[in-house]
Amino acid sequence: MKLQSLSLVVMLALSSAPALAMSCQSSDSALKSWSQSERRTAIETFVKEVTDPKSPQYVAVKDRIAVFDNDGTLWSEKPMYYQLVFTIEQIKGQAKNNPEWKTKTPFKWVLEDDLESLMKADHHALLELLQATHTGVTVEAFQQIVNTWVTKSKDQRFNRAYIDLTYQPMKEMLDYLKENGFTNYIVSGGGTDFMRAWTEQAYGIPAENVIGSSFGYDVVKIDGDTLLVKNGTLVSNNDKQVKVENIQRIIGKKPILAVGNSDGDHAMLQWSTSQNSPSMAMIVHHTDSEREWQYDRDSSVGRLDKALDEAKQKSNWHLIDMKNDWCTVYGAEK
Repeated sequence: MKLQSLSLVVMLALSSAPALAMSCQSSDSALKSWSQSERRTAIETFVKEVTDPKSPQYVAVKDRIAVFDNDGTLWSEKPMYYQLVFTIEQIKGQAKNNPEWKTKTPFKWVLEDDLESLMKADHHALLELLQATHTGVTVEAFQQIVNTWVTKSKDQRFNRAYIDLTYQPMKEMLDYLKENGFTNYIVSGGGTDFMRAWTEQAYGIPAENVIGSSFGYDVVKIDGDTLLVKNGTLVSNNDKQVKVENIQRIIGKKPILAVGNSDGDHAMLQWSTSQNSPSMAMIVHHTDSEREWQYDRDSSVGRLDKALDEAKQKSNWHLIDMKNDWCTVYGAEK
């Protein structure tokens, strides 16, 4: 009986394998890493409708604006935002030149690896760390440091460079939209100059299409050259309603497609689909604890609560189920 039972288990497992493989067969779709799910169909249907001149939903190329959050939407954000990981490493690297940091919070927490205290601190603590590591250098020098870090440093859990922790299905979506006349923008709480150092390399999104949080600049002259140096004045904390304000200020048009993953994107999703037809919103729902991370309402990073509820109520809002909608998360290792 035991042998028969084992054989039955094996047969059931084998019989279920083709079904899983079939759901991930890409055929001729540009969205090769997406399973044959309602979400992939929603993307393809929306794009077909807005690009067909004969369709009542047709949208001119100049108005095909798509906006994407970055952290948790285009690349991972756990166990903490990658820009914070970068900042922590910078603090440790610069500590020998700043001995006072050993006894001064929040620097003391970083040097003692007291991440619990750091994560419990308010935004002023993070701002102080950013001011210490993101300012006082030219934009070009800062972006070179960031590009080297994001392409060379590796995440501990996945042992991949951070630039390789970008989501393959989302990169395919960006390419698919671009091929169909969309202009893609990143609208993120991450630092503008931090993201501009690598987003074209990772996503094909140029620097001028990146909208993020930002510090001010000083225009200085050194040896006859005019340089732009980052200073510590916070100009914009690009989160929640501020995302909407900055889209209007910088792009000047309401997007017809908005994609995010947390309540920090809620206002952007609402505005993009409010009194705007055709329009669509999508939310990357982190449901895969094995290949990435699983979290939503109770997370301290990328909390998804109110937007999750709204997504379940609106027909043109779609929850991307990472576990079931994506055949791969990061793609093959390079």
